[in-house]
Amino acid sequence: MSLISHVRKRIILNRFVSVIDLSLNVNNSTSTESFIHSNSSNLKLSKQIKSENYQQNVEKYSPAAPLRSLKKKSSNDNYATEFIDYKYVHVQGGKGGDGMICFLQLWSNPQAGPSGGDGGHGGHVIFEASKNTKSLNHIKSKYTGEQGENGMRKDMFGKNAQHLIISVPIGTLVKNAQTGQIVADLYCDQMKFLAAKGGSGGKGNHYFLSNKNRHPNVAEIGAQGENNKWILEMKIIAHAGLVGFPNAGKSTLLSALSRARPKVASYPFTTLKPSVGIVQYEDMEQLSIADLPGIIPEAHCNKGLGLDFLKHIERCVCLFFVIDMSVDNPFEQLRILMNELDLYKSELLQKPITIIANKMDMDDSHMKLKIFQKNLDTNNLSHLKVIPVSGKYGNNLTELLIHFRELYDSQNLNNQNNDE
Repeated sequence: MSLISHVRKRIILNRFVSVIDLSLNVNNSTSTESFIHSNSSNLKLSKQIKSENYQQNVEKYSPAAPLRSLKKKSSNDNYATEFIDYKYVHVQGGKGGDGMICFLQLWSNPQAGPSGGDGGHGGHVIFEASKNTKSLNHIKSKYTGEQGENGMRKDMFGKNAQHLIISVPIGTLVKNAQTGQIVADLYCDQMKFLAAKGGSGGKGNHYFLSNKNRHPNVAEIGAQGENNKWILEMKIIAHAGLVGFPNAGKSTLLSALSRARPKVASYPFTTLKPSVGIVQYEDMEQLSIADLPGIIPEAHCNKGLGLDFLKHIERCVCLFFVIDMSVDNPFEQLRILMNELDLYKSELLQKPITIIANKMDMDDSHMKLKIFQKNLDTNNLSHLKVIPVSGKYGNNLTELLIHFRELYDSQNLNNQNNDE
């Protein structure tokens, strides 16, 4: 019996080992196949990028290619909520808890003296910069801190209130609502600003016990919290801003570059508030593009949307001038745009500027593009890069997105050199 059982064990072990070897071979084959498949996809991607003329410029900064989400956008007509980068906020700190008037009575000592506890402190209202917050859409018009608990008998103090922390985007400026003076610049993550201090808790009657007054019948009321009014203003709303005339195709271009759903219509001034879209790259970097309201001549004199529009331009790192190639004289649009920015603030023209020749799917657009480039040369603007695209049909958007990443990387490199 022992010999037969021993033979059976050897047979079972041999079968088990063969099954393990077979499973390992299958796993190795699948892993190698997946590795070859991933390499082939990367080779296809590299060949596609190398076939473009701008590959040499991309290698200077980052080889990451832009990604396009395959998820379909919603077909509902509910457009995204407007992007808010300026907010007037009224904040009030929490009231402190009241002190208590109480006298302790024990079984063996009916007049044990005062035993009223102090009230708890009111909660502060704090603005905190957070990298997870991108806009001021969630900010309310008024905030009130939590109230501290009242004091209790037997010398028990009231509980201090929790502080109210309001998250704001990094780079938010806090201004005095009355004077307009900048009070704080929340330029880094988890940086805090005390917007309204909570009131102190009142003292109970035990605090007023003295040799002269052995039975104090008095207590303090909790103090009121600070009452302040601030203006929150985002210093940077996007890495790039789309600047152009009304109906230049900015909203259509933003919807083609990102998953944003701005309102698109055939009448001017469709965009009244900025809309922001996010562009993703292979190295998990996310860059934002803002669709800014249209500009008209004499906007610096507060015509049209006027100064409100020009304030949005100040909060973009680089500018994309969207020129409509379907009009008779596209260069006139560029001249007016640069003139309005120069009259408002000449420093805006020092930002990195790229010209996007939009609506290249229209008739005679290529002929107008050649005339437009000749006008750039004659006006000493040949240093500005021109990228012809079609936001409606998505033509040549890859070159635009890779150039956008080049500007972002070069800007970060310059900032690092300045910090050093």
